[in-house]
Amino acid sequence: MAYLDQYRRGLIQGRLDALTAQGRIAAAALGELAVAPAPEGPRLADARPLAQLIMALLEPPGTRARVFSRDGGLAADSAQWPGAAPVAVRRLPPPRETGPLAAAARVLDALRPGPGRDDLPPLVETDHARVEYYSEAVAALRGEARAQARRGADGTLVLAAGIPVRPFKEVVGALLITVRAPEIEARVRETRRDVLIAALAALGVTALLSFYLARAIAQPIRQLASAAERVGAGRGEPEQIPDLSRRRDEIGDLSAALRRMTVELRARAEEIARFAADVAHELKNPLSSLRVAAETFIAVKDPAARRRLGAILLHDVERMTRLIADISAASRLDAELARAEAGDVDLAALLQSLADMERDRRGGGPAVVFDPARPGPAVVHGIADRLGQAFRNLIDNAVSFSPPDGVVRLRLDARADGVVATVEDDGPGLPPGKMSAIFERFYTDRPSGEAFGLHSGLGLAIVRRIVEAHGGDVRAENRPGPAPDAPAGARFIVRLPY
Repeated sequence: MAYLDQYRRGLIQGRLDALTAQGRIAAAALGELAVAPAPEGPRLADARPLAQLIMALLEPPGTRARVFSRDGGLAADSAQWPGAAPVAVRRLPPPRETGPLAAAARVLDALRPGPGRDDLPPLVETDHARVEYYSEAVAALRGEARAQARRGADGTLVLAAGIPVRPFKEVVGALLITVRAPEIEARVRETRRDVLIAALAALGVTALLSFYLARAIAQPIRQLASAAERVGAGRGEPEQIPDLSRRRDEIGDLSAALRRMTVELRARAEEIARFAADVAHELKNPLSSLRVAAETFIAVKDPAARRRLGAILLHDVERMTRLIADISAASRLDAELARAEAGDVDLAALLQSLADMERDRRGGGPAVVFDPARPGPAVVHGIADRLGQAFRNLIDNAVSFSPPDGVVRLRLDARADGVVATVEDDGPGLPPGKMSAIFERFYTDRPSGEAFGLHSGLGLAIVRRIVEAHGGDVRAENRPGPAPDAPAGARFIVRLPY
């Protein structure tokens, strides 16, 4: 509505400026042609020639002009011919708009705050008008030109302009021009109708968009949120997350991400449950052995037997201590992998440093040698400490199976699709059919001469978890030997992407 008010004021002001310019021309003509000399000073001509002159000057038709003399009396009126009987004119009211748009416009006009169209001053329509009825004519007699909008008795918009008439510098009268301007109200009504149509169209489009957004965005998001809450509360399955990936938009991406996250969380929960069961099973054996040894130690009085039982108790305690330490390291692994920041890791430098550390640490036993296929850096994106832990576990495993005069060979090959690192030993090789089982938690298959309980069976499981967390994979195989059933040793192959 503020736009319509401003638009209406602009139209009115434009017409008032044009009416004032027309009045100035007519007043100048009156000053030249309708002023007669007199002893007391110049005065206006008689009514008849004055009326003829202002009627000839008026444009367009329908414009009314009044000329007031210096004393405020009506000297001439374009609507009255001198000596003729006045003609009664009764103007019809403007047509009333009908229809829903017109009704809406009237409601908006009624609710519009601030000054409205009815605040315009009324126009006095009388055959015996005096100058004090019109502020424009009073200002013109003072030598000022003034124009303003008025409201006619029938409600029509009327524009009025008062111009002083002066042949030189002395004001001898005032010219008051009034013109009805129904076209301004008509243009405002047309613009208001267009604005209402545009507003209704915008409202309709907004309603349709709101309905579409509610169905296309809000409702799927509510479904995803509800399904996620059910799964989080343990009352739903991962498959109950709605599959909206066919949408190929952000909602589809969110649905796919929630489904992947739910499946991964469920797998992680199941993995934790299996890990807890495996831990309980592994701890049961040394605890049972401790219990039996303790009960026997109490019952036996022979010092030699008690020393043997004490050695068994100490061995089982050390075994449990080692097992608990390895379990603690394995349980913290996922959290450490999630918190650590990845960076560029040079595997060639890492394997070389591990080989040097093994050579310095071990006074005897198998030698650890690093032999890169192609010298130079092989940089991958990962966590240096965790990758070092994985390769240390592989080297320790290879050293434990190799004979004292054997060699553990570390090789590295940088390929187009990533880096391939291998750890080879000269041991007895892997049991047939156990190439995958050796990476399971608590799996042990040690050489026959090794003391029982020195290894927890978590080393290779930790290797696989670290490598998979870096986007790679690890596998094991036997090195070909002189016979199919007599391998030359075991080989572990680690593939890591750049």
